[in-house]
Amino acid sequence: MKKLFDELAYEVSKKTTEKYSTSFSLGILALKPSIRASIYAIYGYVRLADEIVDSFHGYDKQRLLARLYLETNCALEEGISLNPILQSFQETVHKYAIDIELIRQFLHSMEMDLNKVDYNSERYKEYIYGSAEVVGLMCLQVFTEGNRERYEELKL
Repeated sequence: MKKLFDELAYEVSKKTTEKYSTSFSLGILALKPSIRASIYAIYGYVRLADEIVDSFHGYDKQRLLARLYLETNCALEEGISLNPILQSFQETVHKYAIDIELIRQFLHSMEMDLNKVDYNSERYKEYIYGSAEVVGLMCLQVFTEGNRERYEELKL
């Protein structure tokens, strides 16, 4: 039955991607089939965090983001989550040895987004790194199929 849940988890991430970004969904189709599900998983996860920040008005966004951070850590430590998007994401992180620090940087930028302030150049670079660049680096880890040497070569 776990296999069925995992399939559902990846389907939820794929459907999330399709609902939120037609262009990104179409771009994923250009990738080789063996890595598509993992890219959907990454997009689904970052979309979930972004929704907390940008859409969940009338809710305690700080608390929701803190819960996502906690649930992400639990999923990564335990190797399972009852949240389908987190399930497919944690599987992808483990399968491709995605650096946990990239995830932390991403969530830090989402937190920065909640506390809307004027950024100086350094803070702006920090925000951009965490909100966009690390997502690309997570995808790069999948594109290189977990090959750390190739990843390091290409990330420069």
